[in-house]
Amino acid sequence: MPDVLSVGLTWFSAFLGYLLPFLFVLALVVFVHEMGHFLVGRWLGVKVETFSLGFGPRVARFYDRKGTEWALSAIPLGGYVRFKGDANAASAPDHEAAAAMTEADRQDAFPHKSVAARAAIVAAGPLANFLLAFVIFTSCFMLLGRTLVEPIIAGVNENSPAAAAGFKPGDRVLSINGRKVQSFDDVARRVSVSEGDTLTFLVQRESREIELVGTPTIYSRKTILGTDRRPVMGFVGSREAEHHFLKKFGPVEAAQTAVQEIVFVIDRTGAYVAGLFAGREKADQLSGPTRIAYISGKVAESGLGPLFMLAGILSISIGLINLLPVPMLDGGHLVFYAIEAIFGRPISPRAQEISFRVGFALVIMLMLFSTWNDIIHLTGLAF
Repeated sequence: MPDVLSVGLTWFSAFLGYLLPFLFVLALVVFVHEMGHFLVGRWLGVKVETFSLGFGPRVARFYDRKGTEWALSAIPLGGYVRFKGDANAASAPDHEAAAAMTEADRQDAFPHKSVAARAAIVAAGPLANFLLAFVIFTSCFMLLGRTLVEPIIAGVNENSPAAAAGFKPGDRVLSINGRKVQSFDDVARRVSVSEGDTLTFLVQRESREIELVGTPTIYSRKTILGTDRRPVMGFVGSREAEHHFLKKFGPVEAAQTAVQEIVFVIDRTGAYVAGLFAGREKADQLSGPTRIAYISGKVAESGLGPLFMLAGILSISIGLINLLPVPMLDGGHLVFYAIEAIFGRPISPRAQEISFRVGFALVIMLMLFSTWNDIIHLTGLAF
């Protein structure tokens, strides 16, 4: 009996520590994404038949005064909005039903709306994700501030680009390639996006300013997220408390910094995807639900602020993934609408059906691969 109780407590602790933060983050991101589709759809006069958080059997449901089913489903790995005229949760068109509609039925059916209206409804989901990230980042910067480290070099690794460039402990970095830096985070970020290009540092050494020129080298290391491959100079920031400070942001600066964060995440994600196709990056950074749950639990240990920041980053990722030109995803729908707008007619039903099947297969393969990545990393296995 004690063993059973111990196992039960272990599972309950794991649920509270990892699953709850994960479900909170995922539900927030998915809800906002689908709400983007929902709000723009209703605004443009499309009947919404179902708004579901999760897939599969219904756990709970109710109907609003316009007849929309609001559902909580058993499999909490996503969600969907089903409009009138959709064949399934992936918004594949039901061509037979659409053709058989009366003129009255067509007024609020998704397939019979203009190309611009359908594109706006589809694009609203990813755009809502970017808006959520903006709101989260701005709010966190305003309410919580940000702990930063002064841009002071505390140490220089031997035989590193920093040593070759002439850096010394105590140097304060003022700018990189003419752009001012305010913290060591700025320094690290500018180096990390350099892709190995030569950088010109303006540093303050004692009472004088000097220029140092160095070229970062590419460094790879294993992390819980996979192989982290990035340019490094080989210097480190100060760990002294006197060099750490809490920066408070006003509304305008917080919003500007939030935009910079979003642009940075999009840029790094784009660079990673491009690196995958070019063979520079490894696919082991592709994460599935298991690893995201683990990371959510670890981040939640630091408080709600970091957990919300994680939700913002995940929201950007979800928005970007959905914009990929893969049939079944929002980006695939937008490609179809672009073709329809250019040629004046939609792709044939048969071609759309085949495309959705291919897209579905690609998504399933990606999910299986990312889940395998999770198992490899979380169990410490390696090839």
